[in-house]
Amino acid sequence: MKLTSTLFFFGLIINSITYSQINELKEAQDKRIEQINPAKKPDYFSKSLFVNPFIGTGGHGHTYPGASAPFGMIQLSPDTRHDGWDGCSGYHYSDSIIYGFSHTHLSGTGVPDYCDLLIVPQSGKPKIDPGYASEKGFGSKFSHENEEASPGYYKVHLDDNDIDVELTVSQRAGFHHYTFNEEAGKKFILIDLDHRDRLIASDIKTIDKQTIEGYRISEAWATNQQFYFHLKTDIPYQKAKYFTKKGRNKLLLTFPKSTKEVNIRVGISAVDCAGAKKNLEKEIPDWNFKSTRANVVKKWNNELDKISFKSFDKEIMTNFYTALYHSFLAPNIFNDVDGRYRGRDNEIHQLQSGEGDNYTVFSLWDTYRATHPLFTLTQEKRTNDFVKTFLRQFKQGGDLPVWELAANETECMIGYHSVSVIADAYVKGIRDFDEHAAIEAMLKTSHFDEFGKKEFQSNGFISCGDEPESVSKALEYAYDDFCIAQMLDAINGETYGKYLGPQEEYRKSSMNFINSFDPSTKFMRGRRSGQWFSPFDPSEVNFNYTEANSWQYSLYAPHAVGVLTDLIGGKDSLESWLDRLFTTEMELSGRHQVDITGLIGQYAHGNEPSHHMAYLYNYTNSPEKTQFYIDRILKEMYSNQPDGLSGNEDCGQMSSWYVLSALGLYQIAPGNPFYEVGRPLITEGAIEFEGGNLLEIRSINNSPKNKYVQRILLNGTELKRNFIIHEELKAGGKLVFEMGPKPNLNRDKYDHAPTISEVHESFIAAPFFTNTDRIFEDSVSIEISSNFPYNIEYRYTIDGTQPTTTSPLYENPFTVSKTTSVKVIATKGDYASSVVSGDFVKKDESIQIHLESEYANQYASTGDFALIDGVVGSEEYRTGDWQGYWDQDFHAQLAFETPRTLNSITIGVLSDMKSWIFLPESMEIQVSYDGINFEDPITFKFDQQTEKDMPPKRNEAIFKLDGSKKVQSIIVTAKRTKECPEWHLGAGNPTWLFFDEISFN
Repeated sequence: MKLTSTLFFFGLIINSITYSQINELKEAQDKRIEQINPAKKPDYFSKSLFVNPFIGTGGHGHTYPGASAPFGMIQLSPDTRHDGWDGCSGYHYSDSIIYGFSHTHLSGTGVPDYCDLLIVPQSGKPKIDPGYASEKGFGSKFSHENEEASPGYYKVHLDDNDIDVELTVSQRAGFHHYTFNEEAGKKFILIDLDHRDRLIASDIKTIDKQTIEGYRISEAWATNQQFYFHLKTDIPYQKAKYFTKKGRNKLLLTFPKSTKEVNIRVGISAVDCAGAKKNLEKEIPDWNFKSTRANVVKKWNNELDKISFKSFDKEIMTNFYTALYHSFLAPNIFNDVDGRYRGRDNEIHQLQSGEGDNYTVFSLWDTYRATHPLFTLTQEKRTNDFVKTFLRQFKQGGDLPVWELAANETECMIGYHSVSVIADAYVKGIRDFDEHAAIEAMLKTSHFDEFGKKEFQSNGFISCGDEPESVSKALEYAYDDFCIAQMLDAINGETYGKYLGPQEEYRKSSMNFINSFDPSTKFMRGRRSGQWFSPFDPSEVNFNYTEANSWQYSLYAPHAVGVLTDLIGGKDSLESWLDRLFTTEMELSGRHQVDITGLIGQYAHGNEPSHHMAYLYNYTNSPEKTQFYIDRILKEMYSNQPDGLSGNEDCGQMSSWYVLSALGLYQIAPGNPFYEVGRPLITEGAIEFEGGNLLEIRSINNSPKNKYVQRILLNGTELKRNFIIHEELKAGGKLVFEMGPKPNLNRDKYDHAPTISEVHESFIAAPFFTNTDRIFEDSVSIEISSNFPYNIEYRYTIDGTQPTTTSPLYENPFTVSKTTSVKVIATKGDYASSVVSGDFVKKDESIQIHLESEYANQYASTGDFALIDGVVGSEEYRTGDWQGYWDQDFHAQLAFETPRTLNSITIGVLSDMKSWIFLPESMEIQVSYDGINFEDPITFKFDQQTEKDMPPKRNEAIFKLDGSKKVQSIIVTAKRTKECPEWHLGAGNPTWLFFDEISFN
C-alpha cells in the first residue's frame, strides 16, 4: 500500500512546516504535474518535491544535478569542468560556465570518468573547441537563479546565446529541448566526441537529415569504455560539417535562422549503435517531452515511496529524500532493451528470460557499508540482480568485482567486498541466485595471489614492506572472510555441512585483524613481519592505511566488536578510546589526503572508514553516546546546500548512511543481520517491502532537544536491547521510539547486537618484537610478545632457519650484538602461529651520514641512517623502504672513519610520476681525500622524463671514481624537478624526490 497524503501528514504538530506551507507545496506539485500532463493530477503527496539534486554539487560532494532515472543507464547533465578532482562529476556549483550537456556521469566518485557525447547548442557564430576564454572556445555563462533541477529533469538558461535548455530521460535514452530566443543568426548543435577522457577510437555518421549515430571508445579510469549512440532531431538540419583534424572528432549541425526550437532524442548503449537505436525507439518513441518527463517522475515517485518519512523540519525531509534519491542513482542498468550487454570479457552477451537486468558502477569499498544494506530493505529484486551481475563478471573476468565501471575492473580501493553484498543478501533471505556458484566465486577471489591476499592467508597479516596500505587491507580482508564464513554457515544448514572445512578456515582468518593491533599504543599499526612500523603517529596519513590514518582504522573489526573490546581493555576502555577519537585536538599529519573531511576530533565522516564508529558506543556502558554523536553528525555533516555533504557522495554511501541513521537504524557489519539503534530523526512514516509487508515507524516526543531513546516498542512489546533484527523489520508491524531530553540510563544494561566475542580456538596471534628499531649500535635486547598471550609458548631461532616446536623456548629477553635475523612462532597445544622475523642490523660505525634535507615522516624508512642501512627498496614507494623528500633539493654528507678506496658510488633513486615522484634534474657528488677540501663535482643526469615514463621504476645514479686515492668524505646533491610539467595531472604542483641506498664499490 502507499501512504496517502492524509496519513502522511495526519496529526502533524507544526514546527518548521506550517499547514499553509504544506498547501503551497501541494499547489506547486499540482502545477508542476499539470505542466507535465494536465490530464493527470496526483492522488498522494509526491516525495520527489523534497529532492534537491544540487545537494553535493558544491564542496567535495562530486554529485551532478542533471536528469537520470532510478538506476538508469543515462545521466544527462551539464558539464562545467573538463578535469580536476572537484570536477569528477563534470559539474561544480562554484562554476559559472556550462560547456555543454553530456550523457553519462558518475555520482560522487573520487576519480573522473564518463561525460560521454557532449551536446553544445549555439547561435550566431559557431565555436568548435572547448575553452570559454578562447576566441574559438565554446561555452556559455549561466546563473543559478535561472537553473532548476528535480528528479528526472534539468533546466537552465544559457546567457551568452540566449538559449533555454530542458533535459529529461528514460532509463536508456535522453531528451534535449532547446529554445533559441535570439532571432538573428543561424542555430547550431555541436556534437563533440573528444570531450573529457582520452579517445582511443570514434566515429560519427549522418544517416539522414534528422538521424546521426556513432561511437566513442575511450580510456580513463575505465581503460576501455565503449559508448554507442543513436541521435534524432525533430527538424532537419541544413548542413553537417565534420571536424576530424588535429585530434578532433566533432560534428556541427546547422539549422535555419528561423529555427526557434530544436528537440533531440538520444539512445545510448555499450553494445552497438543498433542497441542504442532500439533503446531509443522503445523508451522515447515520440517527441512528447512532457510525457517523457512524466514517466520518469512516476518512476522516481515509485522508488521514493518505498520509504515514507515525516519530520517536523522541512530541511530534514529535504535532506532525507535527497539522500534516498542519491542512493538510488547507482548502480546503473547496463543491458539494452533486447537483453544484450557488454561483459567483463569485452564480448557481447544475451540475458535469458528470468535472469533480471545486468548492472555496472559498483563502488563496493564505499557502498557495501550502508547502500547495499539499504537495498536489502528497499530493493530486493535489484539486490538479486546485483549478485547475478557479480557472478557473470566472475565468469567473464575471472574475479568478483572490486570497483567495476562500464565492463572494466578498475581494481580501485581495497578488499573483496562483493562477498559482503552476497553474504548479507543471503543471510537476509534474498537468495534468487546460484548460491554454489556464489561460494565458488567468493572462495577463489579471496585466495588470488594479489594485493597481499596470499600473505594475509598464510601469515595472518600483511607486512608493510611487501604491500602498501597493509593495515587497511588486512583489516578489511578479515571482515570479508567473516562474510564468507557467514555465507558458508548459512549454506551448511541447507546442505548438511558440505562446506564445514572452508567455514572453519574463514572463521579463523576473520580473526587476523588481531595481528595488526599494537597493545602498547592500542592502535592498529603497520608491521614488518615481527616488528611494528616506526616512527608511529596515529594522526599521520601514510602508506599503511587507505585514505585514512590509524585513528580512523583502529576500530575496524565490525564483525568482532567483542574481541576488539577485549583487545582494548574492556567496555570502559572502548568508551574511553571513542571519547578520545571524537574529542582529540590532534590534527591530521603526514600525506595530504583530500578525502579525509568532515572531522569531529579524528572521526572523519567525509570518508567511509569512520562510518560505523559512533555506533560502537552501543557496545560500551554508555550507549547514549551513540545517540549523542549520531545526532551531531546528522546535524553537522548534512544540509540542504550545494556543499551539504561532508565528503564525496561515493555512489550513494554518504547518503545511505543518512537514510538509515535518520530512520534510527544502522548495520555496522553487513552479513550480520542486526541493526544498531541510533538517534531517529523520523517523526512518523513507513518502509514498504517488496513482499507487501509494511513497517510503520514512529517516534514519540521527538525534537532537537529530545535526542535520546527512552524505550523501543515493536508491535507493542518493549525491546530491552540496543539492536533490531532484520527479520523483525521485514515482518512489518509498528516500530515506536519514545524519545526524551536525557539518556535512559537503564539502556546501558541492555544487550548489544550479536558479535564475535571469543577468539577462534585454532587462532594463535602472530608474535611481535617489542623493540621497533631495526638498526642498533652495540647491542639490542630482543623481547617477544603477542596479543592474547595466555598459555602461549614462543620458539625462536637466530641462525636463519625456520623455528619449529622443538626450537629453543623463549623465556626471557635476550641480547644480540651482531646483525641477526630472529625468527619466532607462537604455539598453544596443537596450534601454532605463522613464523615472524625481525632483521636487526648492526650499524656500520665506520661511516657517518649527515642529512641537510628533511625527509617526510611517513616516508622515513629506517630513519637518519636509512640511506646506508643496507635495505634496498622495490618499485613500490609505499612499502616504507624509501626515504621521501617533498618540494626540496637533496643534500647529504658522508664521512668514513678510515679512508676507503672506491671505484664507484651508486645511489638508488625512484621515479613514479603518477604519484608525483620525479627523478632529479641532476645529481652530483664531490669527494674529499682529506675530509676538508673537496674536488670538483662529478655530475650524473637522467634521461628527460615524458608521459611514457609514468609507471614506477627503480633507477640508479652511478658515479665512477679514481680508485687510486682513498676517499675520506663525500657530499651528495640532487636538484629536484621543481614542479609537475604541463602534461601531468598535477601540473604546476611541487614534486617528490625518493632515495633508498647509497652503496660503495
